[in-house]
Amino acid sequence: MSNINELSFEQAYQELDGIVSKLESGELSLEESVTLFERGRKLSEHCQSILDKAELRVNQLNDAGDIQPL
Repeated sequence: MSNINELSFEQAYQELDGIVSKLESGELSLEESVTLFERGRKLSEHCQSILDKAELRVNQLNDAGDIQPL
């Protein structure tokens, strides 16, 4: 498994989608399910962080379309 912080939004979301499918299948052991659930939570947090940063950038745009410095 790769380092979550190095994943793009698209990569993290795709992995998260795969985890949800595996968990929904009900074919995993309890230990496998818990491990995947933990990784899924971290992937979800990573995706939310990326979205929050993107929203902040959009909110910082001025009328000319330039990003306002913080």
